[in-house]
Amino acid sequence: MESEMARYGAEAVIKKVLTDRTPGPPCLPKETPFGSNIADIKLPTWFTEDDLKYYAQKNWELTAAWTGSKVKVPVKFVVGDVDMVYTTPGVKEYVHGGGFKNDVPLLEECVVMDNVGHFLNQEKADEVNAHIHEFIKKF
Repeated sequence: MESEMARYGAEAVIKKVLTDRTPGPPCLPKETPFGSNIADIKLPTWFTEDDLKYYAQKNWELTAAWTGSKVKVPVKFVVGDVDMVYTTPGVKEYVHGGGFKNDVPLLEECVVMDNVGHFLNQEKADEVNAHIHEFIKKF
């Protein structure tokens, strides 16, 4: 998968992630990696070309220092049911079967939102804000 991502570039891969509504792991078939011409893929209205360029250039190595760390604050986890990460084989079992709770010991609740992808805060902003408000008002 990394070689395919490198071949097509970060911008193309991010476009695929943002617009793909097919549950399951990210997949870039060699023949038609994006199902069509990458230039034909329209970004969602809430994500601009400037946003795309920012994410494509971001240095993700900045998070390396936290590899293997546990989350040690209260957490309410909200995810979309068609998020390609959540629907990757094994992830639902990890989230709901105890593995996630092991890594996030203060996990209080998992919420799965219907018909929502990876950027749920953009797709369903009001609902996500309501979940956040409900969670933080008890503190």
